[in-house]
Amino acid sequence: YNRAGTALLEVVSEPEMRSGAEAAEYAAELQRVVRFMGVGDGNMAEGSLRCDVNVSVRRAGEQELGTKVEVKNMNSFSAMQRAVDFEFERQVGLIEEGKAREIVQETRLWDEDRRCTITMRKKEGAADYRYFPEPDLPPLVLDEAAVEAARGALPEVPREKRARFRDLGLPAADVLVLADDLETANFFDAAVAAGAQPKAAANWIMGDITGYLKNGGLTLGDAALSPQGLAEMVGLIEEGTISGKIGKEILPELLEHGGSPRELVESKGLVQISDPDAIKAVIRAVMEANPKQLEQYRGGKQKLKASS
Repeated sequence: YNRAGTALLEVVSEPEMRSGAEAAEYAAELQRVVRFMGVGDGNMAEGSLRCDVNVSVRRAGEQELGTKVEVKNMNSFSAMQRAVDFEFERQVGLIEEGKAREIVQETRLWDEDRRCTITMRKKEGAADYRYFPEPDLPPLVLDEAAVEAARGALPEVPREKRARFRDLGLPAADVLVLADDLETANFFDAAVAAGAQPKAAANWIMGDITGYLKNGGLTLGDAALSPQGLAEMVGLIEEGTISGKIGKEILPELLEHGGSPRELVESKGLVQISDPDAIKAVIRAVMEANPKQLEQYRGGKQKLKASS
């Protein structure tokens, strides 16, 4: 707990990551887990999630890692990637110049403007970290039954959601976008549950819907269009009641005001005629109403104007 009584959780990984990109993706996945489980918002810019990195290097073939250097002050995953890559190059450069002794156990800060790490404080040993027992925090021992009960109560985590979306036949690119955000994933799930074809729903969510909301600085939570409304609109297109073009035309109104796509289409007279017999009947009626123009057309005149 911090001084305000807020529960804090620290996750410490093993030294298994080999690049800045890998470290940044690890942290991004941890943020998704935090958000999907409802633990917190995981906002790095506001301090809800903080990530520090320890960087050490070794020559190819060696087993022992070199001196560990801690890097702080990274407020985004991209900054984390840059910080790790810079620190790696800095340490490798010192080793190759024969200055390995200049790599000391210390805490360095990432300077985003200068794109480099700078010394904050040096630490010579464990004593400098002030390790000591906290009398107000007794050891907490959990038996296996308690751990399994907690695991069984967990909601679907991001990797499980990605696997399920892949099983729906979605391409990898769609899966990564839809499963990156809980609100988006839930909206997609609800639309599919309401009858929308998965790929069609994904296309609308990632394309026109996201584009419209982004232009207005909005999120799916701000939209009046419900997942059921999206499923209804997808169904109208699939059954031929409206075209995809008409769907794009009515989407802004649905996003702003909600309601039933079918009722909106009918009220605006946007139902397209796709029955061949019905189309033939309309054509026949037009020709019968314009016999003069029909005769001119049959005589070879292409540019005609129907009578009112």
